[in-house]
Amino acid sequence: MTDFSRAAAKHLIERYYHQLTEGCGNDSCSNAWCSSSRGSHRLDNNAAAVKALELYKINAKLCDPHPSKKGTTMNHCNFRNRPSILTEHLTETKVYEILHICGEKEDYSPLIRVIGRVFSSAEGLVQSFRRSKPPTKEELKSLQSKDEDKDEDEEEAAACSAAAMEEDSPGSSSRLDGAASGDNDVGKLGPDEVSVDIDAVRRVYQRLLSNDKIEAAFLNALVYLSPNVECDLTYHNVYSRDPNYLNLFVVVMENSNLHSPDYLEIALPQFCRAMSKLPLPALAKLARLWSHYSAEQIHRIMETFQQLITYKVVSNEFNSRNLVNDDDAVVAATKCLKIVYYANVMGGEVDTEHNEEEDEEPIPESSELTLQELLGEERRNKKGPRVDPLETELTIRTSDSRRPLIPFQEFVNEPLNEVLEMDKDYTFFKVETENKFSFMTCPFILNAVTKNLGLYYDNRIRMYSERRITVLYSLVQGQQLNPYLRLKVRRDHIIDDALVRVSPRSFCSSYLKKQLYVEFEGEQGVDEGGVSKEFFQLVVEEIFNPDIGMFAYDERTKMFWFNPSSFENEGQFTLIGIVLGLAIYNNCILDVHFPMVVYRKLMGKKGTFRDLADSNPVLYQSLKELLEYEGSVEEDMMITFQISQTDLFGNPLMYDLRENGDQIPVTNKNRKEFVAQYAEYMLNKSVEKQFKAFRRGFHMVTNESPLKYLFRPEEIELLICGSRNLDFQALEETTEYDGGYSRDSRIIKEFWETLHSFAEEQKRLFLQFTTGTDRAPVGGLGKLKMIIAKNGPDTDRLPTSHTCFNVLLLPEYDTKEKLRERLLKAILYAKGFGML
Repeated sequence: MTDFSRAAAKHLIERYYHQLTEGCGNDSCSNAWCSSSRGSHRLDNNAAAVKALELYKINAKLCDPHPSKKGTTMNHCNFRNRPSILTEHLTETKVYEILHICGEKEDYSPLIRVIGRVFSSAEGLVQSFRRSKPPTKEELKSLQSKDEDKDEDEEEAAACSAAAMEEDSPGSSSRLDGAASGDNDVGKLGPDEVSVDIDAVRRVYQRLLSNDKIEAAFLNALVYLSPNVECDLTYHNVYSRDPNYLNLFVVVMENSNLHSPDYLEIALPQFCRAMSKLPLPALAKLARLWSHYSAEQIHRIMETFQQLITYKVVSNEFNSRNLVNDDDAVVAATKCLKIVYYANVMGGEVDTEHNEEEDEEPIPESSELTLQELLGEERRNKKGPRVDPLETELTIRTSDSRRPLIPFQEFVNEPLNEVLEMDKDYTFFKVETENKFSFMTCPFILNAVTKNLGLYYDNRIRMYSERRITVLYSLVQGQQLNPYLRLKVRRDHIIDDALVRVSPRSFCSSYLKKQLYVEFEGEQGVDEGGVSKEFFQLVVEEIFNPDIGMFAYDERTKMFWFNPSSFENEGQFTLIGIVLGLAIYNNCILDVHFPMVVYRKLMGKKGTFRDLADSNPVLYQSLKELLEYEGSVEEDMMITFQISQTDLFGNPLMYDLRENGDQIPVTNKNRKEFVAQYAEYMLNKSVEKQFKAFRRGFHMVTNESPLKYLFRPEEIELLICGSRNLDFQALEETTEYDGGYSRDSRIIKEFWETLHSFAEEQKRLFLQFTTGTDRAPVGGLGKLKMIIAKNGPDTDRLPTSHTCFNVLLLPEYDTKEKLRERLLKAILYAKGFGML
């Protein structure tokens, strides 16, 4: 369709619309599709718009305006002859002019038509509200003074609008920006950003959206606009020809009513589909623009997309046959939410400079690679986990964020997590087809439990793959290879035995990706998960023993840090890195107490001054006071760029933060450099050798995992250490029973009464006894599937457990007192494995 024929069709549809809503003015009209006809029924704006399109398709009769019609109809003709009414694009001034004319005549239909024409046209919207020299205060006041004859409500609205305009003048901040000021002032964006006057758009929206009829015009226009925009972006590559095409998305998203129910059914889903078709540079440009918005504005846009996702999820019945991944509206809104997510990261406090250097020594590759290629088993991620394209375009990572504009938790959509079939979603994630969308490509919308399930699938599939490759390799070479990572260790030599069997020099990294199978020498336990838990616990207890000296323990923070004076070789630090990686890989929880900076460093970030707040709070406070000191630092404190530490034996060790540091005084001018260098030494340089070995061991297990892609540093800690919040009420609600027990059994009621009466430490011991760890899994104790099974009648035997399966074998004791005594003895003295 040519531009001329498209314009003609649009003109005819508008005539049908006005005929349905306003009539021709002839009181004796006999046209059934004219509101002037006596037999016609009044239609609301939405129904009239739909009907107008139908009448155009069947070429229905159009009435001519009746010359006897006076007043409103003739005024409409006069309106059409005004240049401002015929405009194909809008400015703030034009909107107020038309609004003033409509106010005088108490008829807003001309303004409604203009909004419908401009906001339904991509060309018109792109040209609208362009940046220009702002009107003077006198001009704005003169416009407002023309509204004196309006009723009281309209005068109040005009006053509010005038106040908003004055507040946006130089020297004051816009209240429409919420808390926007300084760097978040969208009026100060550089030439690289969009050409639309965002503050003007916000003022116009605030003025117009208070009128229900005008709001309906925005809604109808968006329904008409979105399919055309989607078509332009999909087939005509319109953005590459005109980067200002992005303006229409900026203008539409400033509509504060987008999340209202009227938009959620049709208008907003269509618009999200159009926005999701934007090319990568346009998405990045939009994210950079929104990063200048205030937290309030970011929250509003985020809430708009979240509202649509939630609405679609709760109004449909998604299951394994009807996947939420196939819902175009949910997928499109999630893709749009990703733009807001990165804007939220960039708009907050970020650190893009302090990055850890990559390991110089490459991780040994598998010697089975050639065989894998022959068998069609090439590794998809030989260069490591994937990176989000938008993240690359913006040159920023989630791990760069120190504090986002709004909390990351706000981006998690719980209703979506509840209906997501994670096994299917993981398949789409790995296959990477254009036809199927995976929510794992937008991990910010998933909670830690859902992401952990995706990681579990990835780890299990990799284990099965390694097992299959080992079997095939054995058939080809004729050698009997072990399909498991089998560790046979002695309890009293567990570190030595573990070092020998997982030494990086003795195998390639793929060996660690086999399923772990631990056997304690002299014990009969079969490892179905519980023995591995015990192995991890013993290794951690041994390595973190202060007497060994690998890690220093801080009594104030209850955390461990790498000992820069440790005599242990790098192999032991590599081992603890491997242990942490294996714990994640085998879904085990460790009793490890590291400050958050360790997990940030594992994700590729260096420690900085603010990381001292939780790793060394006393030093942090001292350096903070140094930075805030108002007197003369050089004269009053007399410190230099030389610092001292103590080794394992209490001997002082001096270190120069700069060359000849003992001769360089710290002054008010260079104290920031001193603090930065001090933190750099404490968190990075002093433990560089130890941490590199530790990180290398961790990456030997996780280098091909989507771990970095899915999780933030605080979530990595949750994966490794589990939750410290133990809600035994949630555990009681999810526990199952077997062997004749039920929730209503006497012994079960007494058991829970007894357990709830335990002290906190006794509860942790019970959890250790039953599950092999005293931590809750990701998601809390409610996610732990514990089973209490009957183990015979009353007896003097102690309760026993299968830690592999989280099963407690509980005899039916006669009294509550005996139950308490037997249970306490079991959890206090039980250690080791045997065959029942």
